[in-house]
Amino acid sequence: MKLSIIIVNYNVKFFLEQCLLSLEKSIDQLNIKNPDYKIEVFVVDNNSVDGSIDVIKNKFKQVKLIENKSNKGFAAANNQALLLSTGEYILLINPDTVVEEFTLQKAIDFMDTHPEAGALGVKMIDGKGNFLPESKRSLPTPATAFFKIFGFSKLFPKSRIFGRYHLGYLDNNKVHEVEVLAGAFMFIRKSVLDKTGFLDETFFMYGEDIDLSYRIISAGYKNFYFPDTQIIHYKGESTKKSSVNYVLVFYKAMIIFARKHFSKKNASLFSFFINVAIYIRAFGAIIHRFISRVFLFITDLVLVYAGLYLVKIFWEKFTFGPAYKYPEELLFIIFPIYVLLWIFGLYLSRGYAKPFKINKLIRGVLIGVILVSIFYAFLEEQYRFSRAIILLGTISTFISFWLSRLLIHFISNGNFKIYHSDDIRIAIVGKNEEAERVLKLLKSANLRYYFVGFVFPEENNQENKKEFIGDITQVEELINVNKINEIIFCDKDIPSFQVINLMTKLQNKEIIFKIAPREALFIIGSNSKNSKGDLYTIDIQLSITKVSNKFYKRVIDILFGLFCLLFSPIMIIFQKSRKKYFDNIIKIVRGKNTFVSYNESPGCELLPILKKGILRPTDNFQNSGFENPEEISECNMIYAKNYIPLTDLLIILKNLEKMGD
Repeated sequence: MKLSIIIVNYNVKFFLEQCLLSLEKSIDQLNIKNPDYKIEVFVVDNNSVDGSIDVIKNKFKQVKLIENKSNKGFAAANNQALLLSTGEYILLINPDTVVEEFTLQKAIDFMDTHPEAGALGVKMIDGKGNFLPESKRSLPTPATAFFKIFGFSKLFPKSRIFGRYHLGYLDNNKVHEVEVLAGAFMFIRKSVLDKTGFLDETFFMYGEDIDLSYRIISAGYKNFYFPDTQIIHYKGESTKKSSVNYVLVFYKAMIIFARKHFSKKNASLFSFFINVAIYIRAFGAIIHRFISRVFLFITDLVLVYAGLYLVKIFWEKFTFGPAYKYPEELLFIIFPIYVLLWIFGLYLSRGYAKPFKINKLIRGVLIGVILVSIFYAFLEEQYRFSRAIILLGTISTFISFWLSRLLIHFISNGNFKIYHSDDIRIAIVGKNEEAERVLKLLKSANLRYYFVGFVFPEENNQENKKEFIGDITQVEELINVNKINEIIFCDKDIPSFQVINLMTKLQNKEIIFKIAPREALFIIGSNSKNSKGDLYTIDIQLSITKVSNKFYKRVIDILFGLFCLLFSPIMIIFQKSRKKYFDNIIKIVRGKNTFVSYNESPGCELLPILKKGILRPTDNFQNSGFENPEEISECNMIYAKNYIPLTDLLIILKNLEKMGD
């Protein structure tokens, strides 16, 4: 066995599928040049509940699956597969990655020609095409960790002293000997692991890659940063760095490393600095989270009150002249209540929910003015100041809400253009059949966008000029001319290395990149410009996934389940099995099952997960006799896409005699 690939998965089925598809391409290229090479792929699943297991079993039967009944952590899960692996080389890779077609071949060639190499890592970019600095790192010595923890490495990334943690002074495009490789992609010689031992399970999630990298060097081998191939790593260092949990887990992992490998004196000093950092960063994380949640609310408070104050000054001068002043009660009692009522109206209209929409503001202001008018009607006569202030205040409040969102957007993005869904201008890179399939996915996604056109994935396309706005060599020009801000690549029609190269080339153009895996009902990408690698799954939304529909589906299960139990003396007369009838209904009421779930068919595992059901969408057509798997699959899709609670009621009422099946 030449290579064993190990992936640890936990509730990221979309990314896992895309990762496995990209690895399939890379394995195929490897086998073309080296048909004698044998490759094995392990997926260790840490008790995912998102349907990951079904995806692997149905679409990747060649994968060796290890199903854990609990989350054993990254190190322990990898070790499970390492014990079973037989490859000359081991690749530990994260599920949220996409490799190039020649990644495996280039990694093997480098290791074969560099016997001193114990392991290598590759150049990683995030979902926006930006270089991820964790592609190469140094050991977290006390000085290096100090500069990292207290921000010096961020201020002076190219410094050999302050920027040592991410080795920012080394050329990102040249091969370098480094100390630490990222656990997202570690290509290791198995004979080296036999000497160093596997991953240390003391580290639950972070730090095990640093520990293993250090042990490889201690065993007399070298670690290499190898940028001749690159991968997309969607998460990067993304595991919510602003969260207290990340701070605690990450920095405690550094303490474990220090106690294991440093002298007692250095370890104590290191632990002291780390613990100080934990308190500082944890406090900072709490403050950051608090501010991020209340900043918009506070901005609304200030701007709405300021708007009302300006209205008061204007109305005083316009109506009564410069000498007149309204009583202080208006400023210190009435206005604060008005402000709170308008903000409450905005809250009721979901004006604080993302994405921002102008109709939410309008609705919120209207609800607010109704509440203000009701409050005004109950005031004593002496506090009923001019109705004109309420009217003008309504206008100023809308302007204030709009300005606050412009301000927040500017702070976050550096510009005043708030993108609406109408501003999304999409181009799809792919050939006819697959490109059309992806466009159909978009049309079923309930999104508002402008489709610019198809881009042919190869150079000099003469055959289909009318169907395409250009070819792959003209992408940059097409973006500028057509103001494209989102590109979707059809994975089936364009090589991964070409996608990655284009993302790297266009990284400064603020383009959203997404990839549509072949035969999949989802698209993967990263929409965030400010959070490198934050996890973003698909934009395709099915009606069955709406929170309100999930709620109503459960309500129907409970109410109709209780109805079936109440009238069971009558209902059981028509059932095949009385025992099965009660068993089914009790499980539904308890929430273990549901009345209606999908038919078993190809592609079923790609749909949103539903509990096991008694009835199927095809039961809505009692005399249709669905036999074709494609028709059954299409019926499942229609049910998920267009689901309304009435659908379940109709299916149940048509099939009351099947409750005991």
